[in-house]
Amino acid sequence: MKTTLLCGWLVLVLGAAGVLQAARPDLIVRHARVVDGTGNPARFADVAVRKGRIVAVGTVPGTAATEIDATGLVLAPGFIDVHTHADDIAEQPLAENFVRMGVTTVIAGNCGSSTLDVARFFRRIEATNVSPNVATLIGHGSVREKAMGGSFDRPPTPEEMDRMKAMVAQGMKAGAVGLSTGLIYLPGEFAKTDEIVELAKVAAGFDGIYASHMRSEGQGIFGALEEVFRIAREARIRAEVSHIKLSGKSAWGQPDKVLAAIERARAEGLDITQDQYLYTAASTGIGQLVPEKYREGGRLKENLADPATKARIVAEMKERLQNRGQDDYAYAVIAQYKRDPSLNGLNLVEAARKQRGADSLSDQIELILEIQSHGGATGVFHGISEDDLQVFAQHPNTMFACDSGLRRLGEGVPHPRGYGNSARALGRYVRELKLLRLEDAVRRMTSLPAASFRLKDRGLVREGGWADFVVFDPAKVQDHASYKDPHHFATGFAYVFVNGVAVVKNDEHTGARPGHALRHAASVK
Repeated sequence: MKTTLLCGWLVLVLGAAGVLQAARPDLIVRHARVVDGTGNPARFADVAVRKGRIVAVGTVPGTAATEIDATGLVLAPGFIDVHTHADDIAEQPLAENFVRMGVTTVIAGNCGSSTLDVARFFRRIEATNVSPNVATLIGHGSVREKAMGGSFDRPPTPEEMDRMKAMVAQGMKAGAVGLSTGLIYLPGEFAKTDEIVELAKVAAGFDGIYASHMRSEGQGIFGALEEVFRIAREARIRAEVSHIKLSGKSAWGQPDKVLAAIERARAEGLDITQDQYLYTAASTGIGQLVPEKYREGGRLKENLADPATKARIVAEMKERLQNRGQDDYAYAVIAQYKRDPSLNGLNLVEAARKQRGADSLSDQIELILEIQSHGGATGVFHGISEDDLQVFAQHPNTMFACDSGLRRLGEGVPHPRGYGNSARALGRYVRELKLLRLEDAVRRMTSLPAASFRLKDRGLVREGGWADFVVFDPAKVQDHASYKDPHHFATGFAYVFVNGVAVVKNDEHTGARPGHALRHAASVK
């Protein structure tokens, strides 16, 4: 009898030990100042992780396979960048410029340009393995060009419209988080509002979001906002104003009016949010300086060959410049021109002087047309007021997103935002300028994006959520990329974890690729 009882007792003890061992965390981060993403005040706590999920936040007893002492450091949710152009992440799976500034999730497919085969996009990510998590929008411009066979200034036929709707539906079924537009780009420039409403209705049927690079971010911004509101209203869809700004001196000084317009729309019942990069320059193609109608269907060279048409192009470019409040193109810098890399980093006045031996406005325009005729170039465009930027940054519904693609060290002279945006929020606008509380800045890069784009179990430090989090020194976190010298990674990050795996340790990439393909899984309404 005693032997039986002893054996039973041993079984119970060994069984309990096995349960405890099975429940042992893989990782415990101890003594961290936890900024949980809600906006609530920071608190000191341990965070335990098991199988990629957070299993405890508080005082965690016992031990783990790996333990980190985070005394003096902040632990926050990994940053979610809702506006990226990281569509080629399968080719650059480490996504080093993103993860080294604390970004653990990127959303691709912005500004109307995306993969058309969302299912294949996700399969490639899973086959390659990537460092951050990846979600995508389906791009209206890509859909329109495919359905209509090119970039044309006309409405789609009924058959073409049906094809566009089918492509959006296919993308949403495959897991896209919503529909994006780029209404200053071809072919989005040619789309009427009714067309976009119909496609937004398709995305809304899957609980998607509508993210718009609007038709104007300058003098025409209020009309552009009204279009976003109309689309949100008629399609019954959440809407995101991409990279909110007032571009060009003639538009400066109105951020309060812009935000008031958005707040009126929200009071009406519309779900409108906005994102912003924290720099006073934009970045896009140099070709955007040439009126779209002359680039339709790839006919720029043909139009330039006709003297009368070319004269109209030049006249319209000068008029645009004047409306912007500029005397020349010194505000526009060539970021990457493959045909002549010696021009990279020069503004268009400097580049005209180097290339043509003269820097008159006519010479600058000739250089722009030459660049666009030979494959185009990317550019950095200075023209945002720091005062306006700070007003937008203080609004509680403004997310911080870099609007960058993946970077290769030393390639071109790109916008610094791709290396530093998230770190800049913490270093410049929280620590140095004290424009924002740390907890507020973190919320804008974590729980607000997760809620707006429906990223389940992301964006918060809480039990049951995925273990995407950053551990950084609030006194040292810093962006180092500049306009003249952009190829520098952010620093101050002791760790960046994605799904419980460290992808950054002491400001160095670990080589790990634990990122997930984040498929939007809403059921059809």
